[in-house]
Amino acid sequence: MLGTRRAFTSALGAAAFVVSAGGLAHRAAAQGKDVVVLAAASLKNALDEASATWAKQTGKSTKISYAASSALAKQIESGIPADIFISADVPWMDYVAARKLIKPASRSDYLGNQIVLITARDSRIDLKIDKGFDLRGALGKDGRLAMGSVDAVPAGKYGKAALEYLGVWPSVSDRVAQAENVRMALTLVSRGEAPLGIVYKTDAASDPAVRIVGAFPADSHPAIIYPMALLASSANPDAQAFVDYLKTPAAKPFFEKQGFTVLK
Repeated sequence: MLGTRRAFTSALGAAAFVVSAGGLAHRAAAQGKDVVVLAAASLKNALDEASATWAKQTGKSTKISYAASSALAKQIESGIPADIFISADVPWMDYVAARKLIKPASRSDYLGNQIVLITARDSRIDLKIDKGFDLRGALGKDGRLAMGSVDAVPAGKYGKAALEYLGVWPSVSDRVAQAENVRMALTLVSRGEAPLGIVYKTDAASDPAVRIVGAFPADSHPAIIYPMALLASSANPDAQAFVDYLKTPAAKPFFEKQGFTVLK
């Protein structure tokens, strides 16, 4: 499993969809036909649907490994055989680009997203996200704020930046449950192990057990952009075909349904 587990123990099993990128990609490479995609965990629902539809239409298949963009970038650096990388932020794509691990001409800014504060569906927590809002008070005596790792996971970095901008990070920094990726943070709230969490709007839409308390102002954090690129080591001709499909009007609804903005 990629990365270091820092979320609550019981949430880890629930996030079993985060497949070992190394093992999955090596199996796919051995088959010599699947398009191997390394994608940010928050893309799972939309990308699974798009991939399944592409497979039905073309008879070609994909193998997709979902994890934190930071973990996937490190896997790419270590030489994992794969075809496509879709990151949840620009810096991790820049990281692999600086090491000449992508095909520069193939890179594009593909999707946009938002970060939101979530709670359990039946929770009575009600907050207005604004400068100095009482986030610590809403957590209660022992409650934790579930977030992706604030040093590595894009959603965690965006969340910390927003809380710093709003002036509340110092009051909650010691109450943060840092998860290996954003979907693990979602699971902590969905299971009632954390009263509040910061995830992407698209993650909140994927889980009926949570509801959105409020969205963070767009100017409180860097723009949320998902860049996509072919890896320099890829020799699979179907990889470009899948990237092209993802940019078509036919694929757009899969992402918009989850709350993504498809960038031009």
